[in-house]
Amino acid sequence: MRPTFVYDGDCAFCSSCAGFIERHIRTPARVEAWQRLDLAALGLTADGCAEAVQWVGADGEVASGPAAIARLLRQASGASGRLLWRPVGTALAARPVLAMAWPAYRWVARNRHRLPGGTPACALPRPLAGDLEP
Repeated sequence: MRPTFVYDGDCAFCSSCAGFIERHIRTPARVEAWQRLDLAALGLTADGCAEAVQWVGADGEVASGPAAIARLLRQASGASGRLLWRPVGTALAARPVLAMAWPAYRWVARNRHRLPGGTPACALPRPLAGDLEP
């Protein structure tokens, strides 16, 4: 099985980022919108995919958010992969950097409808009052 990088295809910002990956990062991974996949076969859920990008490795290992991005970048090939993307992915995967990346990732996810390429349809649903934790 090829590794798969999963993004939200209903979000223009996410789709723009996926397009950047496809144009600029040579990777063995499939870059796919979660809406077009059999999520159960990949061990993913729609809720998880709506919240963060996902990485499903060839071995079935799953990572999400910045950890998924780090996995994708560390798989990059070609000259730009060796010189740029792999080192960035390795740095992002380092425990202290990854810990700092999560709050930034969550901020981007919550505000993706306001970012370049984003649309109101990109906004994550707000939790209902009954869904809030005490």
